[in-house]
Amino acid sequence: MDDNPRRPPRLPVLATVILLGFASGVPLNLIGSSLQAWMADAKVNLATIGFFALAGLPYTFKFLWSPFMDRYRLPFLGKRRGWILVWFLAVMALLAALSRSDPGSDLRLVALLAVALAFASASVDINVDAYRIELLPGRLLGPGVSLHQTSYRLGMVYGGALALFLADLVSWRFAYLVMALGMLPGVAATFLAPEPEGATAAPATLREAVVEPFRDFLGRRRAWAVLAFILLYKLGDNLCVALNTVFLKGLTFSNTEIALANKIVGMGCLIGGALAGGALMARWTLRRSLWVFGVLQMACMTGHLALALVGKSHVLLLVTVAVENSVFAMGSVAYVALIQRCCSLKNAATQFALLTSLAALNRVLFASPAGVLARTLGWPAYFVLCIALAVPGLLLLRGYDSWELPEPAHG
Repeated sequence: MDDNPRRPPRLPVLATVILLGFASGVPLNLIGSSLQAWMADAKVNLATIGFFALAGLPYTFKFLWSPFMDRYRLPFLGKRRGWILVWFLAVMALLAALSRSDPGSDLRLVALLAVALAFASASVDINVDAYRIELLPGRLLGPGVSLHQTSYRLGMVYGGALALFLADLVSWRFAYLVMALGMLPGVAATFLAPEPEGATAAPATLREAVVEPFRDFLGRRRAWAVLAFILLYKLGDNLCVALNTVFLKGLTFSNTEIALANKIVGMGCLIGGALAGGALMARWTLRRSLWVFGVLQMACMTGHLALALVGKSHVLLLVTVAVENSVFAMGSVAYVALIQRCCSLKNAATQFALLTSLAALNRVLFASPAGVLARTLGWPAYFVLCIALAVPGLLLLRGYDSWELPEPAHG
């Protein structure tokens, strides 16, 4: 029985993960596709809309200020929840400010607010990710990551599809105001969330907060193999879908057909795959999950190869999208769980931000020559290359038992 009846009830761990994940995902499309649609409706020229993609740069460089939040804690709600609350409130305020702006008459203000919103949203991600690392016990690692990814995607749908619907029904200003209110579940969850057991002390100095995460990680046995695995495990998968829309349009699929397959069927399978991956990981070891999902990822890329050889086929397209998205989500759950296991509790914010930035390289930098490769090799040979590029990551998994991974929080 609780000795303190005035203490507010605490949310269960997984409910906390779901609510914080949903609120974390809300701003992403409101800086991206939804804001682009608003600017298009306001008759902003296409070149300017394209440059607005740069507003998302804070997500890529969030590791630069993550040590500050590892080092300093606010005088309320513990090491992480205080920062989460501050940044959730900042996101709400910035969305409310955007709801009172107008891309057609004051584009500079909209740009400034969009960059500030991306900074606040990236800061939310830093602290929610670190809090999740400290909160989840080892037995809940897989289910916790899968529920976070699922709820994050649902938050993206809220900030994407629902915002578009409300804009057509009422106005963009009303839509962004409703989006601001969508952060309230996250704010409430922050107050009611449990404090992680055995919370670690903050670094003694800001310099230690910057240097120690690198020293701690690179000082581990076979750290290079872990870094190489993070770079290579999803390389083939990401290259396979890097030019997906261009590839399908080349097969004469219409925009509507592509949208139906990728946005409706694909999103449903991503969510289902993430939940299935988490359920399987609750029974399997992380090593086994990475092996099984990695092999399935490699095998499922043959769907794109089959489309390249067969040509336009609606049935084959839907089957390919359904299977590949389901397996892609399973692999992503295990992949993020591995990155989470790589982070020590003391340096969780900085190490997770650094490793996820490294993981993004194969999606952004390494995928940049995809167009040249596809044009030079032709689509069938390009997809064979993607399948082959899945092999090095799997080979690195043979040394998994020699990787020095920190133990999960409290067991």
